[in-house]
Amino acid sequence: MLRTALFNTTRCAARPTLLARQAARPTYQVFARYESSKANDALKAARKAKDKLQKDWQGPVLTYEQVKPKSLSPSADAYLIDVREPDEVMQGSIPSSVNLPLSVLANSFHLTPQAFKAQHGFEKPGKQQEVVFYCRSGMRSASACDIARRNGYENILNYEGSWLEWTSREGGGKGSTA
Repeated sequence: MLRTALFNTTRCAARPTLLARQAARPTYQVFARYESSKANDALKAARKAKDKLQKDWQGPVLTYEQVKPKSLSPSADAYLIDVREPDEVMQGSIPSSVNLPLSVLANSFHLTPQAFKAQHGFEKPGKQQEVVFYCRSGMRSASACDIARRNGYENILNYEGSWLEWTSREGGGKGSTA
């Protein structure tokens, strides 16, 4: 715990002759900060845990070869989430993916499962379920992984190649729509 102490100090004159002529010396308040020796260890541990959560995090990255089977045979225990905005998704998406825009992702994780399904049209992923995020080029999907991790999701994966790699590998066509 930091404490602040207030000390009054006097300003010493540069020349002794001026010191004698001054009737009253001006005083200045000086603040001194020091750390209490009785700091709460639990508070320190909580701060360390918060710092650990807030540091940059790099989620596991998937390749096209790893995502392709997930798109061909979707599982109820795994989600493939497109974090692009709806107007971008209209250009096409990876088969079996669902859209959850990055702009609403953080707030959506705080919804109840019923409200989540009503708003997005699919079940809310469980904290232990596998969730693969992708976007257009991989930047927003990395942010989505970080947001999900900070909201308690544990099995998070990032398809870093994202939509650009998918379309180049699938023949450069428009792709499919989910």
